[in-house]
Amino acid sequence: MVAEQWNSSEQVARLVRQFLEEGATVEIDGLGSFRPSPGGQFEFIPQTSPQVFLAYVEEDYALVHRLYSQLRAHDCEPWLDKKKLLPGQNWPRAIEQAIEISSFFLPCFSKRAGGKRGHFQAELRWALDCASRLPLDDVYIIPVRLEECAVPQRIRRELQYIDLFPDWDRGFQGILDAMDGQKSRNRGRLRLAG
Repeated sequence: MVAEQWNSSEQVARLVRQFLEEGATVEIDGLGSFRPSPGGQFEFIPQTSPQVFLAYVEEDYALVHRLYSQLRAHDCEPWLDKKKLLPGQNWPRAIEQAIEISSFFLPCFSKRAGGKRGHFQAELRWALDCASRLPLDDVYIIPVRLEECAVPQRIRRELQYIDLFPDWDRGFQGILDAMDGQKSRNRGRLRLAG
């Protein structure tokens, strides 16, 4: 087993080096990017922008893609399955890992999402499990309503949600404010620990 893991690690390292030597940038979710630099060297650029996992149902993709685009424009690293998953990738595990390393989890609720079984519900349950390991005052799950709809009782009882209707810009600013507030709390903790 250990030899198999070592071989896999060696293979990944060889692939990363090969891509870098070919001039490509290699991004590692939640960590940062390796990229070629002058003189045949490579440099690592750590990810400093918050990673934001977007959970949604397929029928809401257009609105969620709009949210994705705006988050990118505001120096966030949104994680959207259609943008991040690769062919042949073990997508259930990739999604779990992305949720685990994300700074924020945004479940996007709609009339279609509320009663639909499937991946959206599984992602929401996994995020709730991840949130249970964080300090109680941390902002991690930021529920978003895309339209007038019911929010599950557990979410409604424990978390404040944000509406992206009727005023999308105001709702989006509320998301940014929630994330900025958490980033400020994190900086305060770092100062206290140092």
